[in-house]
Amino acid sequence: MTHWNAVLSAASEYAQQYLEHLDDRPVRATATSETLMRDLGGALGDAGGDPTGVLRALADAAREGTVATQGGRYFGFVVGSSLPVATATDWLVSAWDQNAGIHVLSPLAAVLEQVVTAWILGLVGLPKTWSAGYVTGGMMANFTSLAAARHHVLAAVGWDVEGDGLIGSPPIDVFVSEEAHYSIANTLRMQGIGANRARRVPTDAQGRMRVDALETMLADTSGPCIVSAQAGNVNTGAFDPIDRIADLARARGAWLHVDAAFGLWAAASPALRHQLDGIERADSIGTDAHKWLNVPYDCGIALCAHPDSHRAAMTIPAPYIVRSPLERDAHEFTPEESRRARAVPIYAVLKTLGRSGLREMIERCCRHARRFGEGLRAAGYDVLNDVVLNQVLVAFGSAETTKRVIEAIQRDGTCWCGGTEWQGKTAMRISVSSWATTDEDVERSLKAMLAAARTAGAAGQT
Repeated sequence: MTHWNAVLSAASEYAQQYLEHLDDRPVRATATSETLMRDLGGALGDAGGDPTGVLRALADAAREGTVATQGGRYFGFVVGSSLPVATATDWLVSAWDQNAGIHVLSPLAAVLEQVVTAWILGLVGLPKTWSAGYVTGGMMANFTSLAAARHHVLAAVGWDVEGDGLIGSPPIDVFVSEEAHYSIANTLRMQGIGANRARRVPTDAQGRMRVDALETMLADTSGPCIVSAQAGNVNTGAFDPIDRIADLARARGAWLHVDAAFGLWAAASPALRHQLDGIERADSIGTDAHKWLNVPYDCGIALCAHPDSHRAAMTIPAPYIVRSPLERDAHEFTPEESRRARAVPIYAVLKTLGRSGLREMIERCCRHARRFGEGLRAAGYDVLNDVVLNQVLVAFGSAETTKRVIEAIQRDGTCWCGGTEWQGKTAMRISVSSWATTDEDVERSLKAMLAAARTAGAAGQT
């Protein structure tokens, strides 16, 4: 197999060069789309190229055409970087080239899913009987979970949605926070329930669902019902009061889903765990291991308290797939058949970090977020949220001034932050989700933020 050596060695060399220079480059991409198209595009030739040459061209383009999300100073969207062991393990996954959908195609992948699922259930404090599906990301984790919910609530009134569809079915009442992530609306749209059917429950000043409002809204409904709560608001980091929402959902006979795309990993910290109180009473949970567990793309996880409903919503048996009762076919719990062995990098991260390492990583990110909040507030700028997790919102005066500050920060390249709209205010959002962020990264980035604010004319004490 010597023909593998040159290309794999080249890939390793280029990857290490890329990672070693993260601190020396702007966090933003510096190449334009036109430049990348010129260098990489054009007509496909008749003759093939040298594989190492192809790798070299891609590596050259990546130096300026990628955003340095693998580094410690990317604070834009809620995305983590990838721990070294996770990246290395993902290379193994590609080398093994296993289809993780069916046990007989890869016993290793199937067993590791079961191992990882047991570990995650233990970390979060969920019953061992819960099922899991490993999907592309948070969006598909919510999709899978709500497909199970749709099956369950309609089956309870005698309707076979997988067989008969939604035409003529009893309507499903859906209640979501007015701060729900847009992936929830996308899921409802794609599942035929309809995004506009979701009734939006008012929230408080931190974006938490108001239980009193939910109780009032639930009171005038009957029939199939789904309630979707949130653990970790993408702007403020706030958690809905899950335990109290679970009380209402149980009394109403509703399925309770929790979108915990990044907030689920707060369970690793005794200091943060209380924000997830009641999570074990949910019927399903969607999370994204890339966001804060820091594994490579793509790796979402749908967790479900009702394995039979989970399986029924996702699969139709095929006569050529025969398994032992002792084996688990992962495709029965996801919308996909063929897919990567996504649980393998998760296994490597959890095995390498252990509970204490995971706790330290989560708590460190939260400490960094608090430092950003304290530093910006001390400089006279308006921090709009209680920094309860890894999210910080800051306004630099008017909407126009705040936008100028964000543009100046992105142009400078020391770090990268994005903008958002929060309860009528334009704000800059700082999301600290990377294992790679150090105290030095935070101080360096904070200094750049304050300099950008001065450049943009933001009023403060700087």
